[in-house]
Amino acid sequence: MQLLNIRQIPSAAGPPRYRLMMSDGQHSWSSFLLATQLNHLPEDNLLVPNCVCKVKKTVTNTLSDGRTVVIVMDMDVLQSADEIGGKIGNPTPYDKDGMVVLNCVHRVKKHSSPDSSTKVISIAQLNPYQSKWTIRARVTNKSSIRNWSNSKGEGKLFSFEILDESGEIRITAFNKEVDKFYTLVEQGKVYYITKGTLKAANKQYTTVKNDYEMTLHAHSSIVPCDDGQGIPAVHCDFVPIAELENRDKDAIIDVIGVCKSADDVSRITTKTSREVSKRALNLIDTTGKEVAVTLWGEEAEKFDASGQPVVAVKGARLSDFGGRSLSALFSSTVMVNPDIPEAFRLRAWFDREGYAANSQSLTETRSMGSGARMNWKALSDIKDEEMGHGEKAEYFSCVATVVYTRKENCLYPACPSADCNKKVIDQNNGLYRCEKCNREYPNFKYRLLLSANLADFGDNQWVTFFQETAEVLLGQSAETLGELRETGQFHNLTGKWEPATVNRRKLC
Repeated sequence: MQLLNIRQIPSAAGPPRYRLMMSDGQHSWSSFLLATQLNHLPEDNLLVPNCVCKVKKTVTNTLSDGRTVVIVMDMDVLQSADEIGGKIGNPTPYDKDGMVVLNCVHRVKKHSSPDSSTKVISIAQLNPYQSKWTIRARVTNKSSIRNWSNSKGEGKLFSFEILDESGEIRITAFNKEVDKFYTLVEQGKVYYITKGTLKAANKQYTTVKNDYEMTLHAHSSIVPCDDGQGIPAVHCDFVPIAELENRDKDAIIDVIGVCKSADDVSRITTKTSREVSKRALNLIDTTGKEVAVTLWGEEAEKFDASGQPVVAVKGARLSDFGGRSLSALFSSTVMVNPDIPEAFRLRAWFDREGYAANSQSLTETRSMGSGARMNWKALSDIKDEEMGHGEKAEYFSCVATVVYTRKENCLYPACPSADCNKKVIDQNNGLYRCEKCNREYPNFKYRLLLSANLADFGDNQWVTFFQETAEVLLGQSAETLGELRETGQFHNLTGKWEPATVNRRKLC
C-alpha cells in the first residue's frame, strides 16, 4: 500500500500517535493508526508520504460511535518516496458500506460473560487497543506476595498466569489489587476476567509465550466460572533432554523427566537474615540422557524426591555452564507427578526399564576428587610465574575463598536477542537500543559481570565472573537479581561464602 498522508495526533500522556491515510491505488482510507512500537518509522523519516509499504499485521477496532479504526501493528517500508516519485493512480475515498472484513482470528466457542454488555474473547485476541472485553481462562501458576521498599515508597505485588485454548498471558496486581484479588485467585480454577490494562510484555521477567502482559487496576473484575469445559489444565512444549545440546544458551525450555536423584538444600543468607534456598535435581527421560535442574526458594524447600517422582518444569532457562543445565526462574512452573500423558508414559518407562538404563548426563559433575587433570596453582603463583602475559591463554585451578564482591554495577541491561549480550541504551521512550544489532526493543535482559576478590593462604587476586559462573557464585539468577534491584532489595543481598573451587580461569 502507498502512504498518502501522515499526521501526528496530540497526546497528553505517553508517546505520540500517528494517523495514516493509505491507498491501494484504487481507494484511499484515512482511519489507520500506527502502533506506538512503530513510531521510529516516521520519527526517522522512513515513513513519509508517497512511500510504499507492506502492512504485515493489523488489529481492527470499532469505536463507541461506530467508526472503524485499523491499528497497524507491523509494517515494512518497501520503497521510499523518492523512488516512487508521487501518488500512484487516482484513488477515491473508500466506501465503508462495501467493506469486507476478513476474520483471521482464532475462533472459540461462545460463552456468556457475567457482564452482558461485553463479549467473551480468547486470550489470542487481546490487544492494548480494545476497550471492552472479557476472557475466560484457567489459572496455571500463582506467585506469592512480594514486598518492596525504595526511594519512591513501598508496595507489594503478585502475579499469576492464565491459559485458554488459544494461548496464555501473565497478569500482575499491585497494592490494593493484591488485597482484593490474592485470596480469590486459586491455581487450577477458571475465571472470567475483564478490564485489565495490556502492555508489551517484559520478556526479562516472564516466560509466558505472549507479546503482551496484563495489569489489574481498580475497575478490574475477576469472577469465578464453574464451567471449565474446553479450558486446558496446562500447556507445555516439552523438549527431550537429549535435544538440549542443540538449543541456544539462555533459551527458555519446558522439560519433563523422572527425578533420578536430588541434592540437599543449600542456602545463602541476606543481611536481613532471610535465607534463599537452592536444590539441584537430576532428571532423566526416555532418551537416556540426564540434566541438572536447579530449583530456588520455596520450590527448593518443599521438593520431595522420595519415590523418584516425575517432574515437569515449564519455563526453565538453559545454561551451558558445566555442559548443559537448567535453572527454574521466578516465573517458572514446577509440577510434581502432573496429570498429563507425558508423565504417565515416563513413569511406565522408568519403572519398566529406565531405572536400570546406562544414562549419560549433559551436566558436568564438578568434584575436587574426580581425578580430572588439573593445573593446580596458588594465587601467588600467578604473579610469580607471570601467568597470562604470553600470547596464548593459560588455564589453572585453585582453591580460594571469596572475601569481597563488588555488587555495584555488576548487573547491566543487555540486548534481549538470544545471540547478543551487548549493553542496551535506554531511549527514555519505553525502548532500548542495541548498537550492535542496530535495533530498538521494548525490553531487555539482565546480564552479570561480577568483580570479586579471592584469597588463599598466600595471596589475593581480583577476578571477573561472567554470567553463568556469577550466578553459581551468588546462588541467584541474573533475572532474579534484576527484580531485586528494581524493587529496592538488591542492596540487602550478601553471600554466606564458603571456600570455593575456581576452575579453568582464563587470564588475558
